[in-house]
Amino acid sequence: MSEQANQPERESHLRSVLKAFSWRIVATTTTATIAWVVTGDVGTALVIGGFEFVIKIFVYYVHERAWQMVPRGRFRRRVASS
Repeated sequence: MSEQANQPERESHLRSVLKAFSWRIVATTTTATIAWVVTGDVGTALVIGGFEFVIKIFVYYVHERAWQMVPRGRFRRRVASS
């Protein structure tokens, strides 16, 4: 069987964006809640959550796409054949 046939299908850019967005909702809600508990101020918590959402959605997307460039399964095959 060819190497290409063994490779799982890669995710689309849209799927990576949707995953980043859904994760950011969960993570930003957590961050804003923690910020509210620490500061006691809803406004400050929302500002922190807003900055965190915008910055980290971009960081997550870049991270997700970088992982798409890593060949899948090669490490396991090398270890198994050693």
